[in-house]
Formats: sequence, structure tokens, C-alpha cells
Amino acid sequence: MTIAISKISKNRSSLNVEWSDGEKSSFNYMWLRDNCPTAHDKDSRHRMFNILNVSENLNPKKYSVNAQGKLEIEWSEGNHTSYYDPKWLRDNCYTLKHKAKYISPYTLWDNSLQNNLDSIVIDHDEIISSDQGLIKWLELLHKKGIAIVKNSPTEKESAFKVLNRISHTRETFFKTPFEVINIPKPNNSAYTAHELRNHMDLPWFENPPGYQFLHCLINAAEGGDSSAVDGFSVSDYLRKNEKEIFDTLVNVYLKFRDKDYTQVLHRSFHAPAISLTKDGDYNDIRFSVATMDALDCHPDEMEKVYNAHRRFGNLLHDDSFQIKFRLEPGDIFSFNNRRILHGRTAFDPNSGHRHLQGYYMDRDEIVGRLNFLKK
Repeated sequence: MTIAISKISKNRSSLNVEWSDGEKSSFNYMWLRDNCPTAHDKDSRHRMFNILNVSENLNPKKYSVNAQGKLEIEWSEGNHTSYYDPKWLRDNCYTLKHKAKYISPYTLWDNSLQNNLDSIVIDHDEIISSDQGLIKWLELLHKKGIAIVKNSPTEKESAFKVLNRISHTRETFFKTPFEVINIPKPNNSAYTAHELRNHMDLPWFENPPGYQFLHCLINAAEGGDSSAVDGFSVSDYLRKNEKEIFDTLVNVYLKFRDKDYTQVLHRSFHAPAISLTKDGDYNDIRFSVATMDALDCHPDEMEKVYNAHRRFGNLLHDDSFQIKFRLEPGDIFSFNNRRILHGRTAFDPNSGHRHLQGYYMDRDEIVGRLNFLKK
């Protein structure tokens, strides 16, 4: 159904629009002038109009719905007339957006996913051969935060082909790809045969990598099984059942530090364990026992911070929330690094070889590619 403008009126600062379906919108004069269709360069699509060039007294000298159904405004300054498509106005109406109930794009999960792991599996060739396959992968990554790509090639660096279907990878000092193998004198616990508790990678970065892709080349050692837990789901449980713990995790900043002895710089960053979006949805989970530095929060908060941190950590490893699986050669374990905490059991390097290659990608690339494909 096409929605049209049925009536317009003005007040001191806004135009009021009544729509043909009965909804009402209010559009601020500055907002309208700033978003005039002619305000943007047609090629770069960047805004060229400078809102600082009009006065605070800007207002519509004349306004009407023209023969094409567009909102036509002759402005009081600049000898300029704007024409607004009603669909664009409705799609971008901030009045109605703030009236609407927020719906999260995320599907939270717990250990019940263990019985339906096939729901997060997609075949490598399906992604390579069709945009629909790529969309399926991206939607799993965006909504559930996790996917396992099956039947990928097992040659070194061969994951670049499927990752480039999304966008470019993110380079770090670990190089791309980074080698997840047992090495002498490791500079990271991932490069040992030890157990790795569920964690996020690089929490000491101001902007940690959004997504991680672990490509299994060989997994012949005894042990080395993988685990994953939805940090958003655990946070949601605390929000609904243990509000004091949740509030502490949201409001108190923890300190994380890079402890890599091979680096010639020391990285550290303060951030809460749980950060929220402007809509109150979940944005980031920062949890890494291995790289949390000596905390420096207020003395009056230290006891409750440790109580909250311990409770959060226990739930992130609770079998009612986490899933466990074994990566096979050709699997690419893909996940939102700032939502899904990942780990592994210890393995015996003398019993066989275990070699994964890791890649990072920023969250903007995942969401941006998905938006483009679904436009």
C-alpha cells in the first residue's frame, strides 16, 4: 500500500504531517533543510550543504504537496526550494521510529543449540556459488553470532577465497592468517596445548575485531575440542534475574592489557564487561581472564566487581549455556568475537597434529555486506 501525505501544518520549529494511514509525523525545519535531496553530491553521495550557512530563524516560506505527491518547501533563506519524496520521509521519520517498540536483530541461544548444530552449518561451496548462500552465512553471523562453514579446502590460506566474498580481513600484529599451533616459547596461550577458557580475542584494543574465523586444517591430536557461549544470552539472563550483578558489569570499567612479550609497545584499555547500544541492546562482551590486568576501580567497588566478574565467568562456562563440538579439517568456525566467547580443551601434541589458521574481520564489513545484498 502506498502511503501518501494527506495534510500538513506548521508550528514554530517543525512541519507536522498527517499520513493517509492515520499516522502523524513531525519534521524539524533544520532536519528538513539538512536532508534536502539536493544537499548531497550525486556521485560521492556526501552532503555538500552546510547547515551552518543558514540562521536559526530558518522556516518554510511556502509549503504544499505538489502534483507528484511530494512535499514542496520554499525556504525563507537561500532562494532554495526542496522536494521530498513521501516514501523517503516516512522511512526516515524519527517521530515514528521513537514511538515504535525496539526489536532486537539478535537471536539469543543457550545449550539447547547443542541438539541442533545443523542449524548453524553451511557448506563452503554454497557461499562461493551464490549470493543466497552468502546471505545465509551473513545472517547466521549477524543474528546468532555463530556459524560453521563445512567442506572448505584445507590448504594454507585457502580461507581467503570465501572470506573475500564478504570483504577484506582485518590485519593485526598476529599477521593474517595467524597460526593456531603449539609452538615453543609461545607469546599467546592460543599457541600452547593448554586448555583455553571461554574468552574474546584482543579485549585490550579500543576496537577489538568484530568477527573471527578459525579455519581447521588438521585436528588429529587427542583433545582440542571447541566450546562457544553466547555472551548476550548470559547477559540477558543476568539482566532479568540478577540485576545488581548485571548493573555492575555494565557500569564498572575493567582494565585489559596486552601481555605479548614480542611486542615493542604496551596496549591497554578500560571497558565494562557488558556494553549496551543506544537502544539498550547488547553491543560488546569483554571477558578474558588471561588478559585482564590488575583492576584499578574504586576501592568501594572492588568486592562487588569481583563478585560480579566471578558470577559472569561461571555462567559463561556453565553447561546450560555453552555448546561443545569438535572441529574437523575443512571447518571454518565463524563467530562474533564481541559476543561469542570461545575456548577449547587441552590437547596432547604428542598424539597428533592440530593446526588452525585464524582471520579477523570488522563487524562493519559483515553488517554492511548483508545490508548491501538485501537492499
